[in-house]
Order: sequence, then C-alpha cells, then structure tokens
Amino acid sequence: MIKRDASMRPWWLPGGVVAFGLVLLYGAAQLGQSDNYSRIGPGLFVTVIGIALVGLGIALAVQIARGMSFAPSDSEGADTEGPTKLGPFLTAVAATAAPLVLMQPAGFPVTASVVFAGVARAFGSTQPFFDLAIGAVLGVLAWFFFAWLGVNLGPFFPLLKGF
Repeated sequence: MIKRDASMRPWWLPGGVVAFGLVLLYGAAQLGQSDNYSRIGPGLFVTVIGIALVGLGIALAVQIARGMSFAPSDSEGADTEGPTKLGPFLTAVAATAAPLVLMQPAGFPVTASVVFAGVARAFGSTQPFFDLAIGAVLGVLAWFFFAWLGVNLGPFFPLLKGF
C-alpha cells in the first residue's frame, strides 16, 4: 500500500458514488415503497441500492483518507503502461445498451443472456455459447424470482406470442 499526499488522492470517486446513491434515493422517494398486493413496491429496490451506494461511497472515502493506493497489483495482470483497448470497451458499452432495443421484442431472459455474453466477451471470454447459456439460466431464474415477488418484467418470451 503506497501512501499518497491528499492532493493526489481521487476524492471525486467516493463523491461520485455517494452522489449517484443520493440521486437514486431521490428518485426512489418519488416511487411507492410498498404495494397492496405484493408488499414490495417499485421504489424498494432502488432505495436499497441507493443506500448501499451511499454506504460504499463513505467506505471508499475512508479508505482514500487512510491513503489506500488504487494502482493495480502485479497479480491482477493489468497492463498499466499501454493504452486503453477500445474494442473491449465498446463491446461492454454495446452489451449494456442492448436492453434498450432487445427488452420489448425478445423479453428479459433473452436480453439478460445477450448482455451477459457481451460483457463476458469484453472481459476476454472465448466461449460465446457457454456465456449465452449461463446468461439464459441467470435471466430465467431472475425472471421467475421477480415474478414470484410480484414484479412484472414483461412477457417471458414475447417472440412466441405470434405462434
């Protein structure tokens, strides 16, 4: 752990995390926290995530105040000397933006599968069919879990609606 003087510490990082958490908490305050039929409203999960982000931002600020270094260690295998690789970055951005166009026509499980496989590819995975399968299993489990909680994520597989 390398100590750095206070002027070189990334104070913007915990500030951004706390600010994002506060934005989520503000938005969650506009939503219902509970519902008559399921006792879990649309704002509950947003509130939980907002509280978690504020707490993590505060914990990060404490670590920065203690002088924690954010340089990657040799065991992480990060290339800190070379430029950022644009291909994997754009792949991750495209994968996380995929729900904007896929959610309505393809449904949650298919969209989750594509997002999982795309992000895995951005991180260097070379097994796209395996990644799609893992994403599909996680998407199906999440869809059924949220349906069990009473949260509507849309139709399971809208592509079969016409058949």
